[in-house]
Amino acid sequence: MTLEEIYQGLASEFQSQTGQTAGGSSELAVRFYAVAAQIYSLYVQAEWTRRQCFPQTAQGEDLDRHAALRGVSRRKAAPAVGTVRFYVDEAREVATEVPEGTVCMTAGGVRFLTDSAGVVPAGQLYCELPVTAAEAGTAGNVGQNTIVYMALPPTGIVACANPEPLSNGQDQEADEPLRARVLATFRRLANGANSAFYRQAAMSFNGVAAVTVLPRNRGVGTVDIVPAAPGGMPDQNMVSALQNHFDGVREIACDVKVTAPTAETVNVSVKLWAEEGRSFATVAGAVQGVLEGWFNGERLGRPLPRAQLISLIYAVEGVSNCQLISPAEDLPLTNVTLPVLGTLTIENGAAPAQEDPQPPQGAGGTENDESSGSGGTGSDEGAENSGGTEGGGEGT
Repeated sequence: MTLEEIYQGLASEFQSQTGQTAGGSSELAVRFYAVAAQIYSLYVQAEWTRRQCFPQTAQGEDLDRHAALRGVSRRKAAPAVGTVRFYVDEAREVATEVPEGTVCMTAGGVRFLTDSAGVVPAGQLYCELPVTAAEAGTAGNVGQNTIVYMALPPTGIVACANPEPLSNGQDQEADEPLRARVLATFRRLANGANSAFYRQAAMSFNGVAAVTVLPRNRGVGTVDIVPAAPGGMPDQNMVSALQNHFDGVREIACDVKVTAPTAETVNVSVKLWAEEGRSFATVAGAVQGVLEGWFNGERLGRPLPRAQLISLIYAVEGVSNCQLISPAEDLPLTNVTLPVLGTLTIENGAAPAQEDPQPPQGAGGTENDESSGSGGTGSDEGAENSGGTEGGGEGT
């Protein structure tokens, strides 16, 4: 009901009872509008209260309360972690110290702090130190060699870089993913001994992006739990924390084992055409970021169809066309397999093809080239990449 409908109802009832009409700008009309506004605010508050009464429509703290009644909690934000190298300009006779808390950052201003102090040993050019993002969230999941600045370089340190991408940063769980987990507890009731119990307990841990539960995987009375982190493979700390938790809550005479998933390295090779007027380097960088972000812990146990990769690439702004060379076929992964991005090769499809050198006359080179296909050098490279990926899939 709207404010105007409430006002018209009050004016109509007043007229039917008294025979008088409240004028558009009369004092009585103003009074009716004031009363109608208060009644309307009560309608709005009642509607909001009704939505918070049910997990299907509750929001924020009220959804947290529904989740707590089902033994589920909202996952907190977590900072990204990784490793940064600190370089000296030349090998020295004495060690060069890097203090704990040294601040290094990306060009975009995302800051990271060293977790511990370290030294560049005498005679060496660099040392590697673990770092943690200054702020929790997915913004810390930066790519390789993007942490290249230092707020205050330690004495003797001239440069820094991260040899590998940083990972496992996650934002605080939003309402919709939490709501889905809460509603799942009604569809699959946890009884302290079934798969739903172990799955819900594992997914409530901070830093767990996906989990596979395998009842009786090693025989009667056994349960295997395979978690994945937001960045992909879980570290030993996560595995140990889950193992300790389930050792305390498992059912009697049940052997629970928490193990990391099996990594399946997926090498991706794609030929890319940028839209007219677009920089190929910029578009290729955007495609690289999308693919690196897509290969995360949520892929645990899911098949990897080529069509999904093509759709991801083609959806990137500035992509005119693309040809996925590798993987050469869909990867039907098992429920404990986690696809991990290996080498990523992005070729410019608009670049002019290089002509192959002509073989000596009579050597049969022309016939071999024709039988291998029409792709020339690019097709040969694609065939090699495809063959490598196909072999990995068969091994799985």
